[in-house]
Amino acid sequence: MKPNVLLIMVDQMRADCLSIMDHPTVDTPNLDQLAREGALFKNAYAATPSCVPARASVLTGMSQTSTGRVGYEDKIPWDYEHTIAGEFAKAGYHTQAIGKMHVYPTRNLCGFHNVMLHDGYMHYNRFKFNTKTAESFEQTDDYLPWLRERSGSHADLTDLGLDCNASTVARPWHLPEALHPTNWVTSQSIDFLRRRDPTKPFFLNMSFVKPHPPFDPPEVFYDMYCDLDLPNPPIGDWADVEDEKRAGLNPVTDRGIVPKKRMKHAQAAYYALITHIDHQIGRFLNAMQEYGVYEDTVILFVSDHGELLGDHHLFRKSLPYEGSANVPFIISDPGNHLNIEKHTMVEEVVELRDIMPTLLDAVNVAIPKTVEGSSVLPLIQNQKEVSWREYIHGEHEYGQDSFHYITDGKEKYIWFSQTGEEQFFDLNKDPQELYNLVQNDDQQRCIQVRREQLIKELNGREEGYTDGRKLIVGQTVRPTMRHVLP
Repeated sequence: MKPNVLLIMVDQMRADCLSIMDHPTVDTPNLDQLAREGALFKNAYAATPSCVPARASVLTGMSQTSTGRVGYEDKIPWDYEHTIAGEFAKAGYHTQAIGKMHVYPTRNLCGFHNVMLHDGYMHYNRFKFNTKTAESFEQTDDYLPWLRERSGSHADLTDLGLDCNASTVARPWHLPEALHPTNWVTSQSIDFLRRRDPTKPFFLNMSFVKPHPPFDPPEVFYDMYCDLDLPNPPIGDWADVEDEKRAGLNPVTDRGIVPKKRMKHAQAAYYALITHIDHQIGRFLNAMQEYGVYEDTVILFVSDHGELLGDHHLFRKSLPYEGSANVPFIISDPGNHLNIEKHTMVEEVVELRDIMPTLLDAVNVAIPKTVEGSSVLPLIQNQKEVSWREYIHGEHEYGQDSFHYITDGKEKYIWFSQTGEEQFFDLNKDPQELYNLVQNDDQQRCIQVRREQLIKELNGREEGYTDGRKLIVGQTVRPTMRHVLP
């Protein structure tokens, strides 16, 4: 029988929040062990760093231009010929997703045999005045009725008073830890091990909604961090240090100078959510051992995007900076099915569209021609000559701050399409992006190379970003490209 495949996804976790990456505060013992039994990719990126476009690339193995998702937009149908779950199902795998999907329609299986769904609080199907919503959160979510059966029919996701998406306010979870959505994903995943078809290998997507806000970790994990001397977020020489509009006082801001005490609570809660997830992953790994499947399973751990968490006085995701776009990416092979060199640190730049071809390649399942990502296995199987991409192209529709970026993990070029502003960072010397070198005479050749790479990537795009020779500022930007609109 082919090996099982476990894809563990989290939502909004930064790449640097791993103790194996020498983070000064965060403790992630189980993720560290997965990396020790496999490979850690230091330069993994979400090309389009927000939930909808990032997950579309994971699901299909395609670039953002092919998925048509170049920004965040809900209620656009997901209708793709080939999906990672669909290909595993066709290959004889029992496929199951548990936790966050963030697709549309909300109960779209996207190739899975079954989905146990909890997307978290989704504004578009929770607004009670929105008569155009075709779906109701009350009818699509699986976690909320489960929670109400155990804590009372009055229970809701907003009981803590925290915003679901961008809140800088934090407080500990108010119910028993076993009722937290992180524990729910793990409990349902363990139950899948009990009721799976034992005659087939399985593909399980175990998808946590955390450490995405609200920042509501169980108190025992919050207590691990709340009294520590937490690192100050980096502030670049290009950042807004005035915050004249006092945006940081808004509890749901995406930028601004947040009061110091509130900021430290947010950091502590965010780190606590990550350690909580880590412990629940450990719980599931123990269950895999008890069911005798641990060494028969290839594991990939990844986040859909990061969280800026005050870097440069910015919050949330969607922007091209490392806190937002750089994601943790670990492949673990406890049973040595892939013949990879253990405890490998990989420098080559990879992205989310590489997940589907990697996992299909890992178990010798054919990769559809629609897939534009590449299997990363040659990078970790000690093959002598591996041809790999020189860079990735990322982008995001974000109003006046809409942008495109080019990076190879060593340097990064950013072009803001609505203003023409450019930034250039030497990530080797300046991993926190403190110094914008776009006016540095010594960097002009490198900047021009990256600019030409971006022109090549954008040539022929429907938005008219370039005429093939130069970048054109101020073109209309939409979050979804025409070819996937209904």
